[in-house]
Amino acid sequence: MLIANPIYDVVFKYLMEDNKIAKLLISSIIGQEITHLNLRPQEFLGETGFRKNKKLQKAGISIPLSLTIYRIDFAANIKTGEGEKLVIIEIQKTRFPSDIMRFRKYLGKQYADVNNAQEVVMGHRKRKSGIPIISIYFIGYNLQFIHGGLVAVTRQCKNPITGEVYQAKEPFIEGLTHDSYIIQIPQLTQKRRNELEILLSVFDQSRATNADYHLLNVKEEDFPPKYRPVIRRLQQAISQPEIKTKMDMEDTLLNELELMEREYEEALKEIKLARKQAKLAEQRKIRLEQQIEQERQEKLRAEQQIEQERQEKLRAEQQIEQERQEKLRAEQQIEQERQEKLRAEQQITALKNELEALKKQLNKKTD
Repeated sequence: MLIANPIYDVVFKYLMEDNKIAKLLISSIIGQEITHLNLRPQEFLGETGFRKNKKLQKAGISIPLSLTIYRIDFAANIKTGEGEKLVIIEIQKTRFPSDIMRFRKYLGKQYADVNNAQEVVMGHRKRKSGIPIISIYFIGYNLQFIHGGLVAVTRQCKNPITGEVYQAKEPFIEGLTHDSYIIQIPQLTQKRRNELEILLSVFDQSRATNADYHLLNVKEEDFPPKYRPVIRRLQQAISQPEIKTKMDMEDTLLNELELMEREYEEALKEIKLARKQAKLAEQRKIRLEQQIEQERQEKLRAEQQIEQERQEKLRAEQQIEQERQEKLRAEQQIEQERQEKLRAEQQITALKNELEALKKQLNKKTD
């Protein structure tokens, strides 16, 4: 039997518009009986705006503000041991791992919505408290560390000192915390071990019959009778021309977004490479400037060394000249002393001659 692929938003919406099927699917996932289920407003949100990334303007690449997320909210009455309990069930479906922050954003809106409140008895008085929330996520990719087609994140109230587990439902806790269920669609190809895995196999993409994944091939007899309305509803979707058109439009949109994402990644790689090259160029520039400065310092030191040697040579020459001048003055002093000695000797000789002459004259007189 061929059925429309519920991974497409338009098919999933068509499936969940059937209240009985929505109640059946949600009850099976959360493991609790739903007595009443009402569709709430704002069931679909698709953000397809675009903006120019300043870093990529030169590359001319438009970045999507967000990728399409499908949301659908229900108000449900769940049957419990104490009676019926009103809860909000928020279902979100996406194919992209980049939507986590928007999941938080939408969940935050549920907590902040003043309409999501009910009267409860607290301290013998009626007070407003938040309606408990159950979130269900259909994701088209694998979680990084947790494996399994269905992951249940359920709360446990526990005394960490005594280890006692509290079974009572406290409005304070119920209004501020919530359970979550994550369906990892790529991991729904494993062996069907129970009825829930059989039901979720309608999302098994390995059953696709062609390249566009619009149709899945299932065997109705593989499904328990209570789940066969789900199969028949998805079979009916094939005959709806509007659904086929919207599936084609969704393919086109997703292909364009994936192309933009690839272009964005390539542009980021180019930017990263350009930054790396610019960093290397800057490092080369710094090294070159450091080398030039080092050579300038070495040249300056060499010039200072030459100047120092010139000054030392000048001082040596001045010392030599000073010594030459002192030697010349000494020679002049010696010559002066020699001349004075010569004159003295000459005077002595003259005096001797005069004395001899006087002696001769004196002898003549005495004769």
